[in-house]
Amino acid sequence: AAVTPDRWEIRIIDENMDIFEFEEADLVGITGFTSSINRAYEIARMYREKKIRVIMGGIHSSMLPDEALQYADTVVTGEGEGIWKKVIEDFESNRLLPRYDGPRIDLCRTNITPRRDLLNPHYLWNSVQTSRGCPFTCNFCSVSRYLGKEYRQRRAEDVLNELEEIHGQSIAFVDDNLIGHSPASKYRATELFEGMISRGLGKRWWMQTSINAADDEHIIKLASQAGCMFVFIGFETLNKNSLRDMKKNINLKVGVENYKRVADRFHKYGIGVLGSFIIGNDYESPEYYRALGDYLITSGIDIVQISILTPLPGTDLMEQLLKEERLIYQDFPEDWDRYRLSYVVHRPRGIDEKTVYDGNNDIKNRIYSFPFYQYRLLKSVSHIKNPTNIYAIYKLNQALKKSWQSTHYYKH
Repeated sequence: AAVTPDRWEIRIIDENMDIFEFEEADLVGITGFTSSINRAYEIARMYREKKIRVIMGGIHSSMLPDEALQYADTVVTGEGEGIWKKVIEDFESNRLLPRYDGPRIDLCRTNITPRRDLLNPHYLWNSVQTSRGCPFTCNFCSVSRYLGKEYRQRRAEDVLNELEEIHGQSIAFVDDNLIGHSPASKYRATELFEGMISRGLGKRWWMQTSINAADDEHIIKLASQAGCMFVFIGFETLNKNSLRDMKKNINLKVGVENYKRVADRFHKYGIGVLGSFIIGNDYESPEYYRALGDYLITSGIDIVQISILTPLPGTDLMEQLLKEERLIYQDFPEDWDRYRLSYVVHRPRGIDEKTVYDGNNDIKNRIYSFPFYQYRLLKSVSHIKNPTNIYAIYKLNQALKKSWQSTHYYKH
């Protein structure tokens, strides 16, 4: 929206918040994750039946442009900012092409402030993006294919100016890794956190980062002083063989035995830890799930996200499982509805589908049941001490518990 010419009137309809009703338009742009792409195709069909042009973009359409073109007039792959002006000009000249490939933009030279005025005002968190790209090659992730392996960063000054313009206090940094991995990225993170402190922005925020961020205690201290409430870290698994299969080399380097030390380092500065774990890997067992449940109760990880291994389009994992003919659901696009991190959609080696669901239920039943749930929350209180951060941790635990209770496998 921010790079659309001023002569256009723009409306954003967000089905996370708004009830969609058909309305007339000159041009419709639609994005969707894999899990919701069939809804995107359904809306596209409504408009195309009315002879209104539809453009689709986003990560799913970028990974599978030929599929998306069956439902849209045009597909934009990659990053839209660098190509959108051309798309609009071609539409206005009645020469819209079937496909446009957005270039990876230079975030140091391109400073675009999002049109937050067009978003639903009821979001609790204001999303801010300060970097794109990821040098890691985790086999279950498509970020490096979508946004490139080069870690591109906005200038700290530009980010700080944007933060000053945001009225709300709560910020979600949606970067895949806000701190980064190189000396240059850590220097930029230091600039950013020091700027938030010196400007007295008073924001409360969270970020995603990799496990090795705990190695730099100075940056963690600055993040805390700048208002960091909690961090999202992909621990993924306690099994070293699974980490090797995932190509999660940074976790292997830090060591599974040091996961608790990572949490302790953030706790030292009053920052909570949201730990992400993946189950449904090859060669897991009921014994592994019991051990994981025991670990999560005592590890000090404040918030636990457990998802089921899901081969998404554009990932090495998807290519591997297709080649090995191990996908259970592959009637696409209909079966994309199951690719939402809560279904077993492939055949793991050494374990069956039911065991994965049972393991998921068993782990979550333990971490959310008396007395272990209360024990975990009390540990968070003793580690973090900051009332605001503790309240955020409690609310996120409640939200993830509710999310589990609404899954298709919960009642089983």
